[in-house]
Amino acid sequence: MNRIGIIGGGAWGTALATVACASGAQVTLWAREAEVVETINAAHENTTFLPGVKLDSDVRATGDLAEVAAAEAVLVVAPAQHMREVLTALAPHWRAGRPAVVCAKGIERNTGALMSEVAAEALADAPLAVLSGPTFAAEVAAGRPTAVTLACADAALGARLSTALGSHVFRPYLSDDLVGAQIGGAVKNVLAIACGIVEGRGLGDNARAALTTRGLAEILRLGDSLGARRDTLMGLSGLGDLVLTCNSTQSRNLSLGIALGEGVSLAEYLADRHTVMEGVETAAAVSELAARHGVEMPITLAVDGVVNHWADIDSTIEALLARPFKREVDAQPTPA
Repeated sequence: MNRIGIIGGGAWGTALATVACASGAQVTLWAREAEVVETINAAHENTTFLPGVKLDSDVRATGDLAEVAAAEAVLVVAPAQHMREVLTALAPHWRAGRPAVVCAKGIERNTGALMSEVAAEALADAPLAVLSGPTFAAEVAAGRPTAVTLACADAALGARLSTALGSHVFRPYLSDDLVGAQIGGAVKNVLAIACGIVEGRGLGDNARAALTTRGLAEILRLGDSLGARRDTLMGLSGLGDLVLTCNSTQSRNLSLGIALGEGVSLAEYLADRHTVMEGVETAAAVSELAARHGVEMPITLAVDGVVNHWADIDSTIEALLARPFKREVDAQPTPA
């Protein structure tokens, strides 16, 4: 795979362009914003979303989806809530058999669909893979060691994609559990907001550790209900991503939570930012999905209440702390 297309000109899409180039590919990156296309092509830098990172001349930006569709494989990095719109526009240009790699982390708010499900509906003839894991775009673009999960039902295709993207500093670990590879990456953004609120309210490191661990239990319960494997959820795309996102202010969702915990309103915080906080919309989507499947996710519901329904933070925290005592470990579901 010598020609890689990337849909999404944000920080993560741009970082993945550096990954593909490092493995020897020519990259065509589609961006919605004309200024991003212009600066990448003229100055070899995405000054809007990933400033300070010089891009190889083999990265070319475009506003034409048809150009991206001509690549041998396409990484789909559009924000979760815009994924369907972008892929629907891409579909008329898609060639049957061309693989699409889902790299966005989220769940569609209106439908509760995973991103792979959205992609399967929009690109019916596309073999699918999912790339997820503990990744901050700036560190990936700087060439710092990173490991990810690359999930694909077709083992041969997964191996080809791994070779096309992998290097000594960007290490894909193969899986065939597409559902599991997506659950952790979506829910961890919600839990990062919760951890940020804990930090912003000054509740201490004990509370953050407890919340992260109980949040992992929520990920496992949701994964069980959707058919994910627990070993996937305990791996890079689950536990690994959760640990990273809940413990560094490089995380946009953690930073949002800290601001909320310090008393800044959501509207105030988002007013001057052009980056996406996936956890806000995903909190609503996961809450609805949990209700539909009868899954207990109190932390997720609490975050949804705060960011989407104007719930009082202190009252929400008190309600969580007043929950009945229970066993730590849920009984695992009986295999079908």
